[in-house]
Amino acid sequence: MRQEQIRQLQAAVAHQKAGRLSDAVKLYKRVLKDSPDNFDCVYLLAALYAQQGNFTAAADMLRRAAKMRPELVDVRYNLAVVLGMAGNHAEAVQLYRRILAINPLHANARNNLAASLLSTGQVADALQQYDELIALDPASAEAHNNHGMALQYLKRFDEALGSYDKAIALKSDFAQAHVNRGNVLAILRQPDDALESYNKAIAVKPDFADAHSNAGNIYCNRQSYAAALAAYERALALRGDDPQTRSMRFYAKMHLCDWGDFRAECSDLMSCIDRGLPLYPFSVMAALTSADQQYRCAKQFARARYPLADAPLWRGEIYRHDKIRLAYVSTDFRPHAVSYLMAGLFERHDKSRFDVTAISIGPGDRSDLRRRLERSFDRFIDAGGLRDDEVASRIRAAEIDILIDLNGFTEGARMGIFAHRPAPVQVGYLGYPNTTGADFIDYIIGDRFVVPEAQQRYYSEKIAYLPDCFQANDADRPISDRAVSRAEAGLPDDAFVFCSFNNTFKITPEIFDVWMRLIGDIKDSVLWLVDNNADTTRNLQKEATARGVDPARLIFAPRIEYAEYLSRYRLADLFLDTFPFNAGTTASDALWAGLPFITCPGQAFASRMAGSLVNAIGMPELIADSMSRYEALAAELACDPPRMAAIKAKLQHNRSTQPLFNTGLFTRHIEAAYVAMAERSRASLKPDHIYVPHLI
Repeated sequence: MRQEQIRQLQAAVAHQKAGRLSDAVKLYKRVLKDSPDNFDCVYLLAALYAQQGNFTAAADMLRRAAKMRPELVDVRYNLAVVLGMAGNHAEAVQLYRRILAINPLHANARNNLAASLLSTGQVADALQQYDELIALDPASAEAHNNHGMALQYLKRFDEALGSYDKAIALKSDFAQAHVNRGNVLAILRQPDDALESYNKAIAVKPDFADAHSNAGNIYCNRQSYAAALAAYERALALRGDDPQTRSMRFYAKMHLCDWGDFRAECSDLMSCIDRGLPLYPFSVMAALTSADQQYRCAKQFARARYPLADAPLWRGEIYRHDKIRLAYVSTDFRPHAVSYLMAGLFERHDKSRFDVTAISIGPGDRSDLRRRLERSFDRFIDAGGLRDDEVASRIRAAEIDILIDLNGFTEGARMGIFAHRPAPVQVGYLGYPNTTGADFIDYIIGDRFVVPEAQQRYYSEKIAYLPDCFQANDADRPISDRAVSRAEAGLPDDAFVFCSFNNTFKITPEIFDVWMRLIGDIKDSVLWLVDNNADTTRNLQKEATARGVDPARLIFAPRIEYAEYLSRYRLADLFLDTFPFNAGTTASDALWAGLPFITCPGQAFASRMAGSLVNAIGMPELIADSMSRYEALAAELACDPPRMAAIKAKLQHNRSTQPLFNTGLFTRHIEAAYVAMAERSRASLKPDHIYVPHLI
């Protein structure tokens, strides 16, 4: 090597150590131009590219170095490491195997091989590598921790906990093992123990962002939103670029009706979407008013979280069954909004034409509704303990024609099942009021109101248009006949009662402004809301005071048993919808109980749900075309008792004469959609928009 090249290399190294990476790259390239076979320069440039995060370029340099010095195992090892960082796990696996063939005791190579195998879904092979690592070094806490991760992936949760416990016994301050242990406990629905593990991780590593964020998820699921918010805030202070935590912080704040910096946060979330960051879509629906924003948000999240399986389970086979085989997948076959709506449909499916399966991926219970649901299917499968690929394999083996997801991106969702493409036709329905943005969901059930044809471009799915309303409703929902007085419910007898029993995370400051103007202007009126928690109540009372309204005019209803809850609507005068995230089941509940309902539609599915229901019960006069009209209409009705009485009488009549609560008719319509989907599939036609005609 010439002296000038040595000097340039030394200068490049100095630049690299000082962080002047672009200057270092220029010098390394200058040396290689004059001396392409300079091994030291190639090797140093590879390290610099890796330092920059340019793993593809680093791998190219290391391949070049390996050809120059094939006897150096470390070069091949570093190449395998960089390939793994670049996501090329298949090639990394091959290299690690060659290294281990030369040196079976190379612990780092074996550990990384196992990690790459895990990344490519070769879990059994990964587990074997971890077993060998533990045999070589039983005192390796890292090996036991990684062994637990493989077991966790296989859903062998008790064994995974055992491995994490061994790792922690060997290394009590092993923060990652504490977090992993907490994650398993959370899956096993042991939130207190999970939280204890996260807190132990935080105690030994206070700057562990994942531990804080995961603790926030536990608090959020327990509806301890103030604690969740504090945990998310701490996680973001440590790692501000985490899009999931940002969206969950917003979700917690919305549950609390904590609207500090609301506009700025909405702008920030929209900026995240513009930059392609995968926000959790359901958590930010109250921030997104445009269909385009919601579409891009869902699409980015689906691609980041649920990539298509390398080998789809269904590969174009044509099924010729006597009956169309339907399977509904849900976490919510229990007392839950989805099941309250769907129970009547499940019971009324035409079993002479359809074979209907429930695949439960959520918790069960001994409720009357659960027993009713179990009786309504041809078979009811509890698949909560199975991995996504195992559930998908069973669906494929059963030759399900149409697989219906009732969760979307809501709590407990298992979209990974659908990413394996186990069925010819896959449908998103009801539980998630939006496009999934996923390439593996073919259809979404809609109607012409909730998804206008002009909005089709904002859906990754094709729309199956039902003629009346997208939403199933159960005409057998029982309403308690126990007479409850307003005084018993904490309401004044002579007041006009505006009601909004939507979840509090749907309330925005803009809609609350409208509500406060209404009860401020209309004498003796009150607003009846859900009693979510003490923190939310205090925040809403504070917001009322800030708008010049006596907080005593906000009355909060505790959560009660479902039939009693439905009966309670009869004490109110008018339901006020939220915007941009409308009521869904809550709108149906109010209308079923006979309470008139005012809504204002927007662009996206979630902004048009309630309007679809009001339209389907034949009362379009309750749909406002702007927020100013929404406010004016509410005021007009509140100040005109005869008109209000006429609206209530019309609603009472329409409950039994209009299509919204005609469960039998709805069943025939959605079955017609399923038949059209199946016929297209059997003809090897791609999914396309389906328009179901009115049936009788």
